[in-house]
Amino acid sequence: MKGRSLLTLADFSADEINKLIDESIAIKKKMKNKELFQPMNGYSMSMIFQKRSTRTRVSTETGIAYMGGHSLFLGKDDIQLGTNETLKDTALVLSRFNDIILARVFDHADVVTLAKEGTVPVINALSDKYHPLQILADFMTIKEKFGRLDNLTLAWVGDGNNVLHSIMVAGPKVGLNLQIATPKGYEPMDDVMELSKKFADENKTEILLTTDPIEAVKNANIIVTDTWISMGQESEKEKKLKEFAGYQVTMQLGKHAAPDWVFLHCLPRKSEEVDDEVFYSERSIVFDEAENRMYTVMAVTLALLGLS
Repeated sequence: MKGRSLLTLADFSADEINKLIDESIAIKKKMKNKELFQPMNGYSMSMIFQKRSTRTRVSTETGIAYMGGHSLFLGKDDIQLGTNETLKDTALVLSRFNDIILARVFDHADVVTLAKEGTVPVINALSDKYHPLQILADFMTIKEKFGRLDNLTLAWVGDGNNVLHSIMVAGPKVGLNLQIATPKGYEPMDDVMELSKKFADENKTEILLTTDPIEAVKNANIIVTDTWISMGQESEKEKKLKEFAGYQVTMQLGKHAAPDWVFLHCLPRKSEEVDDEVFYSERSIVFDEAENRMYTVMAVTLALLGLS
């Protein structure tokens, strides 16, 4: 994986995804044991943040520092990204200063441009189309809980957004069956659906797309949701709350899932998406999931730099 960029997990094989997850688990053990682990001595990362974040920023800065590297936070007011300076020029300049670029952007085309025009690896830390780092953390958490990924069923109840898109292009490759419920008009993108079906056919996994949350969670081992109102969509709140009526994850909904079902949410969470009874229950592994964001960004960084 050395020298490559991580823009979407659609570009990575099942073996590569599993290797990143296993490396994340190994890094977690090192950190829990307080082992000295500094393969990034002399390396630096620029972190472009068009959108604010808690988990992405803190996990990345902490993880890179632990490995002996230096990360530089670049908010929307810190650099002239796409305003007085083109994305191409920004990519070329940052490539001269840093060994790797992490970018959290609005438009997926921006992270694609950074990777195309720069000369160092680029990590997509979120775009409007994909969120690959989140899904690696999700899969790591699932593997810690169940000991495997294959032959499990993951149910999605919510919006057809970037988190779902990343689950759809990676899940079938690692053996997950997907059962997806979205309200009418909020389905995943057509090209993502085509890719997901292709990967499912190749790996003999199943995909169900429905508008019924009960149908989606039937016999599912994992129930996942995300925010219904993404950053920048606040004006749509009242409309979405009406259209997502019945999509809140509750214990009542969970009665239709497998006896061992667990709950995931990438955070931040709002109560209309999942009630407190589920969110703070023993079935909820959302805070393990949040912690694992650090180990997965560390593993990805090392892999793309050829240091793992």
